[in-house]
Amino acid sequence: MSGNQTHAGLHAPRAAALIGPYGGGKTSLCEALLELSGTRLRHAGDSRPPEPGAETRLLNCAFLGDHWALLDCPGSVEFQAETAAALAVADIAVVVAEPDPARAMTLRPAFAALEAAGTPFILFINKADTLSVPPAALIAALQAETSTKLVTRQLPIVEEGRVAGYVDLVSERAYRYRERQPSEAVPVPAGVEADEHAAHDALVDTLADRDDALLEKVIGGEAVSAAELFAHLRHDLGEGNLAEVMFGSAAHGNGVLRLWKALRHDAPDAAQTALRHGIAPEGAPLVQVFKVSYAGQAGKLAYARIWRGPLRDGAADGQMRVGGIFAFPGNDAQKRPQAEAGEVVALGRLDGAVPGTVFGDAQGSLAFPAAPPPVYALAIGVPDHKDDVRLSTALAKLLEEDTALSLTRDAETGDTLLAGQGETHLAHALERLNKGWGLAVNTARPKLRLKETIRLAVHEHSRLKRQTGGHGQFADVKLEIAPRPRGEGFAFADRITGGAVPRQYIPAVAAAAEEAMARGPFGYPVVDVAVTLLDGGFHAVDSSDMAFRTATRNGIAEALAKADPVLLEPVHRVTVSAPNSYTAAVQRLLTGKRGQILGYGEKPGWPGWDETQALLPETETHRLILDLRSQTAGLGGFVHEFDHLAEAAPHLVERMVKQAAQ
Repeated sequence: MSGNQTHAGLHAPRAAALIGPYGGGKTSLCEALLELSGTRLRHAGDSRPPEPGAETRLLNCAFLGDHWALLDCPGSVEFQAETAAALAVADIAVVVAEPDPARAMTLRPAFAALEAAGTPFILFINKADTLSVPPAALIAALQAETSTKLVTRQLPIVEEGRVAGYVDLVSERAYRYRERQPSEAVPVPAGVEADEHAAHDALVDTLADRDDALLEKVIGGEAVSAAELFAHLRHDLGEGNLAEVMFGSAAHGNGVLRLWKALRHDAPDAAQTALRHGIAPEGAPLVQVFKVSYAGQAGKLAYARIWRGPLRDGAADGQMRVGGIFAFPGNDAQKRPQAEAGEVVALGRLDGAVPGTVFGDAQGSLAFPAAPPPVYALAIGVPDHKDDVRLSTALAKLLEEDTALSLTRDAETGDTLLAGQGETHLAHALERLNKGWGLAVNTARPKLRLKETIRLAVHEHSRLKRQTGGHGQFADVKLEIAPRPRGEGFAFADRITGGAVPRQYIPAVAAAAEEAMARGPFGYPVVDVAVTLLDGGFHAVDSSDMAFRTATRNGIAEALAKADPVLLEPVHRVTVSAPNSYTAAVQRLLTGKRGQILGYGEKPGWPGWDETQALLPETETHRLILDLRSQTAGLGGFVHEFDHLAEAAPHLVERMVKQAAQ
């Protein structure tokens, strides 16, 4: 069937997001679905096809007269912002899982994203031909990772140690897989009849628990038709009360047609999804952007769901004007004069649009997931300063494309910091800068944000006396420099009596004292110090604000070196989340990084996961996400915030002393 059919289908166009961890086979399943729809993948030169595993792919197609947008989402946890954005506009998700109970925990981030978005889903067990445990054991392991009731829709038929087909538990019909062909209807094998009846009854009981009329029928011993069960399944799936579990193998084309039919019959339509988001069915066109891309000669493309239509090319909303409407059958951009309600399309030259932008009157604001906080940063720059403007322009566009990236300028170190969700995430961003804008960017570990303070109180006498012809320079100050409690900052006071230093010069002394805190003996800002002007002297002709500033700065520089200076490093409060089977490894990792464990407990709303709280030096947070993921099968994550300053570790002090002496 052609992917270019007219809109004569049974439903308005619908959108399905394919999500799940890396390695589950989402892209293979997406391509198998496209093959059955008659849509061929191809790549147009003017539209940059998203890279597999890094960005969401939009692929429009049609199946049995219904039009669909398939959103093939990345599997890596580092690109989960892409998945969250796709779920914000999808009618349904297909969660692609592997048939291994040990891998069930890798589904938890996907389930959490679904819970946050409220998106209904079907769980598709891919690679079913490699299933080596009883299906019930696999479902139990997966159920432990989600609060949504998982309902087995199919009972696998195992022959000679392999899954050879399935029994549909609603129709109670059996099918045998055929390589890349529709499954063959067969009698229910005698060896699985008892299991099939038990599974069918369990399905009926689950549905009856959610409907009083059906429950009465079951209790009364009345037969429940397949049509009734289909209707209840569709209703409960759309309400998010349950999720259907199906089996298949994308690589062999097994179970894919059955999945298409389940999507066609059971997925909520666009109008239902709009109501779930609080969108009134009537009104002017309403569009929500969920992804932005700068695509070569095509320029800026804003990928969007049409909640109300039709949206015509050239439509305007304030300063935004649609400059082209594009559909993507098989990655090939095709320009259209308008888009209908339910469609997912790309809009050209929509200036100012970023992920989450609403085009049209939303009568409020449509919900859109916030970007996750960054966990890994690199200092970036270009080899040639003449490219600074180009870099700034390219970064601005890159941040429009990817809301999970952030760019900051560290005032203390002078670093320009590009931060994101991990090493792979930033590597992808840097590759985009290179391929998309021809910029080779240098990277480095961010400089340490250290501070200094002092342990001893000292007195310092500083006199400035210069005579160079005409008026000279004269200032005399006697200072006390003393430590203050941690966190209390800088303070200045004076105890001048008898006019030893005229009052008009004291503000200059105070200002110079504070300025002198910008750089201590080790070369870092000085904190938690009190400076007191005790005494001094002046000259009626040669004294000036400048002279007192210079004398004060010189005196404080001498005093700080004598006051037992010490380096301070920032300490952050971190909260690490990971499956509880890795909690001990997480705690060993943190203590190995000079962390102080504060406690741990179950992560709210994440069954089987723990959160560990700790105090950790900021310098140890740089590689924390890399080491954490290597220790937790790629699942661990953390959030952090500054807590306090503490004396730096001896090895840092030794390194800084050597650098200061050079």
